[in-house]
Amino acid sequence: MERSLISKKVMPFLLMFVTLIVATAILDAVLHLLDMTWVGRWLGIPGVLLIMLSFLYSMRKRKKISFGKPKTLLKLHEVLTWSGALMVLVHAGIHVYAILPWLALVAMMVNIISGMTGQYLLDRSRQYIVEKKAHHAEKGLVGDEAERALFWDAVTLDTMKKWRAVHFPITLIFVVLGTTHIFSILLYWQWK
Repeated sequence: MERSLISKKVMPFLLMFVTLIVATAILDAVLHLLDMTWVGRWLGIPGVLLIMLSFLYSMRKRKKISFGKPKTLLKLHEVLTWSGALMVLVHAGIHVYAILPWLALVAMMVNIISGMTGQYLLDRSRQYIVEKKAHHAEKGLVGDEAERALFWDAVTLDTMKKWRAVHFPITLIFVVLGTTHIFSILLYWQWK
């Protein structure tokens, strides 16, 4: 029995997201067990720096910088963003007492989901459709028969193609909220 697009492509995406949440809970629990919750307060800084470094890929993609191979920078973007998000989530899990940090956290989570959608679903799903079309052609399915066999996979792919329309504005919202949170912390910091 053939596996569907959802089981073959969507489930790994969900597993990666769940891994981020579980890793956050484990790291947070370890910090509490070791009576080192103060570390969580400071994890926001390296987390944000890693996320900022991950924007090298976006800058390369938009031709703002010319160094680095796009494929290498994409992998670096994925690793840095995931690691930075882990640190920010641990930071947030321990030290969120106001609305602004919560809004920034929600925007970051939506942004992560949006970015992972592009990574795990769109590119791989296109390849999956091509492979499935070839498989149906080998079986002798052509024309309307092949289209009917691919209908739900094609609908899923068309829906996933719209992810870019969400990813950029959510990234912008996250940057604005995160920056505002950082400036408010610096403004109200007790500098004694």
